Amino acid sequence: MKRIVTIRYGLLMLLVVAALGVRAQHNLDSLYRCLDNEIERFPEYVAVHDREVALLTEELRQATDDALRYDLNYRLYDKYRPFINDSAIYYLRNCIELAEKLHQPARVNECRSLLALRCSNTGMYDEALEMINQVEPALLDTAGLGIYYEARNHVYNELAYYTHLDDMKEKYLNEAKKYEDLMLSILPDTSDAAFLRREMIDLNSGRIQQSMSTNNEWLRHVKVGSHRYALVALYRYLEYKAQGDSIEMMYWLAESALSDVRNGVMDQGSLWEMANQLMLQGDVDRSYRYISFTSECATRYGSRQRSWQIAPLLSAIANNYKAQSERSSRRLRLTAIGIGILALLLLASLFYVNRQRKRLAIAQRRQKHTNAMLAEANDQLSEKNDALSDVNGQLHALNAQLAESNRVKEEYVGRFLRLCSIYIDKTDKFRKRVNKMVKNHEYEELYNVTRGQESKTQQLEELFGSFDAAFLHLFPTFVEEVNLLLKPEEHMALEKDGRMNTDLRILALIRLGIEDSSKIAEFLNYSVNTIYNYRARLKTNAVVDRDDFERQVKEIGIKN
Repeated sequence: MKRIVTIRYGLLMLLVVAALGVRAQHNLDSLYRCLDNEIERFPEYVAVHDREVALLTEELRQATDDALRYDLNYRLYDKYRPFINDSAIYYLRNCIELAEKLHQPARVNECRSLLALRCSNTGMYDEALEMINQVEPALLDTAGLGIYYEARNHVYNELAYYTHLDDMKEKYLNEAKKYEDLMLSILPDTSDAAFLRREMIDLNSGRIQQSMSTNNEWLRHVKVGSHRYALVALYRYLEYKAQGDSIEMMYWLAESALSDVRNGVMDQGSLWEMANQLMLQGDVDRSYRYISFTSECATRYGSRQRSWQIAPLLSAIANNYKAQSERSSRRLRLTAIGIGILALLLLASLFYVNRQRKRLAIAQRRQKHTNAMLAEANDQLSEKNDALSDVNGQLHALNAQLAESNRVKEEYVGRFLRLCSIYIDKTDKFRKRVNKMVKNHEYEELYNVTRGQESKTQQLEELFGSFDAAFLHLFPTFVEEVNLLLKPEEHMALEKDGRMNTDLRILALIRLGIEDSSKIAEFLNYSVNTIYNYRARLKTNAVVDRDDFERQVKEIGIKN
């Protein structure tokens, strides 16, 4: 009976996995859009984490019993483990001190093993080795030994991966294999560390089916959407990648990244890998957004290893962008050459037309009976002249648009570079301030400084102010020309400090060619629905046809 139940359960899991595969094939783009939306909501998820941490911190502040303080410090370590590495290390050190005070050597050595694992996970290999060498394995229980072996295995694997010396690589790999065997011999088969090692052993040996079977079993032991689920989904991505299944691998990679974002995780390994894959697939814009978000998270998390991984990818994206710019420049040059050729053709046509007119005049004087034929020829020539005039008008409009585009580009590039310089200075000053607080152990003040949103609000105001100033400098009569398109009772004016309101900023972005409501919402820090409502109201209040309103806004300031 038990065997029948097991078979049925296995068939059910196969059906579920198959259904997930079909869903991935049909909804991968939808999953990307969902990930984009969740990244916008990331501050909400971080706020949930901060509230939980604040409650635990308050409990710790009021605790008078060392045993309770140990438990609360350990829970805070667990909360910060995927969030801020320095904080996780801080609370682990507190746990070590309290365990020593409570005369609990097993806990002392277990926390040292965890601390070594934290260090090696973030690229601090010297610190990891120094900490793990302080551990006394004889004082550990079975669970503690599992953590100790896992820490040893991890740091040697990392050293083997990053060393360039073949003899040292072989030495590190042998040490890692020794502790891997010891770890698997004592860890429960259903622990995450055991699942991960068994799966990677099969995957690295090319036994994809066995590796997938282990992943299926692991998947049954985790909650969908949890941080653990993100880890399982990431390794499932590796298996599909090894099989060359691009659809399935991107689906599971997106599932992993989505779970990390929804859990407010700062160590965004899956999203970093997704940015890498999207760049390889040519989606440079989305890849840049993801790697920028990952870089911000890595900076807050405090992982040197993740920063090392992100730096080459940022460089690659920059090179791709440069290549795209060069392609655009080539297209512009080709366009200019085409315009030149067209101008030559126009001159040739004018020469031909004038020559034909002379011939027609001579023929008209010589043969009056051909007047009807000459009149018809003159009509044709008039049509050609009209066509040439139209072409000249189009060329004039195109030149005006190119000049306007260059002017806008030069203005905004200059202001963007200035803002980048300002933000770099601010970031450096903030880094020095945080470094000073950490050095002086001013953790409460550091927490108060970093938890608020005032800095973000101020930076948004500075960004909007810079945008308004640049735009109004480029289009000084923009507000007056917009009012000409609106009903008198709906006319708008600049605010007292010379800034534009939200309606004017939306119209300004449309004038610059940004018509996608999602991009406008991203820039102005609004929801897409809010932007839709603003645009609908502006069209309703227009004195021109609502379907022609935004087209006329885009033509404001163009010299005919």
